[in-house]
Amino acid sequence: MIIVDDLIATGGTTEAIVRLIEQLGGEVKKICFVIELAGLKGRERLAGYDIESVIAYDGK
Repeated sequence: MIIVDDLIATGGTTEAIVRLIEQLGGEVKKICFVIELAGLKGRERLAGYDIESVIAYDGK
């Protein structure tokens, strides 16, 4: 399964989505975002998953 979302900030919403998919027996292959607020370190919360973002903004 590939998750596509508009924004990653702290990663909490995406983490919940990943857990739900995995509880239902699915496997997350990749997570894609349009915008990443890198200063909020959401990528760290999703460590171990293949993550890509189109635009990365260093601030919060």
